Amino acid sequence: MTDDILLSAQNLSVRFGGVLAVNNVGFEVRRGEVFTLIGPNGAGKTTVFNLISRIYTPTAGTIAYAGPNGMLPLTDQPPHKVAGLGIARTFQNIELFEHASVLHNLLIGRHTRRETGLWADMLFTRRVRDAEVRAREKAEEIIDFLDLQHYRDTLVAGLPYGVRKVVELARALCTEPRLLLLDEPSSGLNVEETDDMAFWIQDIQHELGITVLMVEHDMSLVSKVSDRVLAMNQGEVVAMGTPREVQSHPGVIEAYLGTIDDVSNLRRPAGSAPARMAR
Repeated sequence: MTDDILLSAQNLSVRFGGVLAVNNVGFEVRRGEVFTLIGPNGAGKTTVFNLISRIYTPTAGTIAYAGPNGMLPLTDQPPHKVAGLGIARTFQNIELFEHASVLHNLLIGRHTRRETGLWADMLFTRRVRDAEVRAREKAEEIIDFLDLQHYRDTLVAGLPYGVRKVVELARALCTEPRLLLLDEPSSGLNVEETDDMAFWIQDIQHELGITVLMVEHDMSLVSKVSDRVLAMNQGEVVAMGTPREVQSHPGVIEAYLGTIDDVSNLRRPAGSAPARMAR
């Protein structure tokens, strides 16, 4: 395994009762790239994310992650240790504290970088005060990075949906991740907000040097930001390569549109009138 590999998944399979949700999936994520998983609903993309996050345990296969002392088996790590290893995640359904401000949500994201113990926190020692200042500085840095200054002290419950998506991204960045997992970052966003999200992802990659592993349906966003793409269907790998290579792959086209016969059956014969709904 080369030094530029940050995450390696080999022969992953997950079975839920009689359902094989992921079947023999393997891929490697290189340091500094944006690697995207695509596929129709039910393809197994989020299940793979849940394996990396340690929400699920694979039935078979391994996941290796480049820790500070070399590659370590991620599947041996308890879920609460994953963020501390430098892996952060956003969710398709936003998971924020709605009755806390934007700033407080970001400070919660700093919890994984806690530098003091319980007794020092209770006594609020000088070391604790210094750690609080550093946490606030990092949160303010991310607020500036994502242009959230206007919303700093606003309760999350009062924010538009598109801003909430950015706040969740900001909270993940506050953990100072080496690998950022983005689960459908454009879900629920309009065209302008999706363009902004593409801008943030590119800045996260190029300015912060963070590796991004993303699940996404919006192919315009995928094409703009992805270095490599892996397409899945029915729990299996269909194709892997650049966005252009994957989008033109026959198996990917079939997964999204069906076979040529399927598409032909959807066409009306020339000159025929559209069918009317029964009243």
